[in-house]
Amino acid sequence: MKIARKWVVSVIVFAGVLSILSACGSKQTGSTSTPSSTSDMSSSTMMNKGEMAPEFSLRDLKGNTVGLSDVQGKKVYVKYWASWCSICLAGLEDLNNLAGQDNDFHVITIVTPDYKGEKSSQAFTQWFDQQPYDNITVLLDEKGVWAKEFGVRAYPSSFYIGSDGILVKSQPGHASNEQIMKSLQEIL
Repeated sequence: MKIARKWVVSVIVFAGVLSILSACGSKQTGSTSTPSSTSDMSSSTMMNKGEMAPEFSLRDLKGNTVGLSDVQGKKVYVKYWASWCSICLAGLEDLNNLAGQDNDFHVITIVTPDYKGEKSSQAFTQWFDQQPYDNITVLLDEKGVWAKEFGVRAYPSSFYIGSDGILVKSQPGHASNEQIMKSLQEIL
């Protein structure tokens, strides 16, 4: 009898705790202003679902400053890669071809000098200048400042930004040109 009573009390306590936790979860979700304001914005001014992409402004290999605002109103494919990454290097020729095409999106690549094993800016620039990739825009994210903002966990990593500046999709690993184009066709 005492064992049965303990069991019933345990079940009631467990159900009560579960009920409280469920209520807290739903209340917190409903009262958070960020998703609510994001969905309000997406229905009126935003065309894509997601968060705003980090508003980076980085130097290219020639010393020019290039920012996300420079391609405002256009879809953007951002690829983080590294010179020591064999998968990254194997995909550069295809990416160069994609960047040289007349598409409705802009291709930007970013490397992280002095971060996660990448060469210094000077050494990387000297190395890349010897490569046959004339169509690729390479930006230098010194010490991975923006890589951290984007949440880069692996090289290569792809980020798809809509014409409204929304980071719609991120994907670690290699993406073929067909996958990149398909993903960009699915966003506005």
